[in-house]
Amino acid sequence: MKNKSVYVLFLLLITTACNNQPGSNKPATNSHEHHNSTSRKAYGATRDYADSVNEGIIAVDTLKGSPQRVAMANIGNAHVHIEYHSPGVKNRVIWGGLVPYDQVWVSGAHNATAIDFSKDVVIMGNPVKAGTYAFFTIPGKENWTVILNTRYDQHLADEYNQKEDLARYQVTPVKLDKPVPRLTYGVYRDTDTTGSIELTWEKIKLVLPVTATRKR
Repeated sequence: MKNKSVYVLFLLLITTACNNQPGSNKPATNSHEHHNSTSRKAYGATRDYADSVNEGIIAVDTLKGSPQRVAMANIGNAHVHIEYHSPGVKNRVIWGGLVPYDQVWVSGAHNATAIDFSKDVVIMGNPVKAGTYAFFTIPGKENWTVILNTRYDQHLADEYNQKEDLARYQVTPVKLDKPVPRLTYGVYRDTDTTGSIELTWEKIKLVLPVTATRKR
């Protein structure tokens, strides 16, 4: 009983810390699974369903739907916080099938993937002000377009408007040897001021370099 009480208290502390990150104008939610990452080795506060599927702990992915997840870490003085829904491959053709080429994709499922920066950052040489943005992509056979859109609260890409884009980046995806069954975002810190945002799913990984001011 004592161990159970300590575990419950630990989960409450983790949820409170996530929902009170500074600089976000996005309403906090309590129904997501956490996937925190700081260095090149990502770790979670607790292993969630998608982690267990990706790591092979759950051999057959039988979950219907796309659970909501969170990836977050500090890069320099900026806290980067991503909320998204995680669909599964589940024997489907993903690129050019479930996700068409050359069309704006929500980069997840259900609501638009939302990314919040507590401080100003620089992404691939372009300054990005602190705030919350929608993270869209346009998958291509060779290269992808990554989009930060100023209106994060959208359903899928139904209301997407290019006029509301903050920035677009051309990214060449990395091909993976080992498939990733459930879509996963990661926030990674490489040095005191640099890191990356990464999206992995099926046999594709996108890497978006991020630079921030050194912590004082």
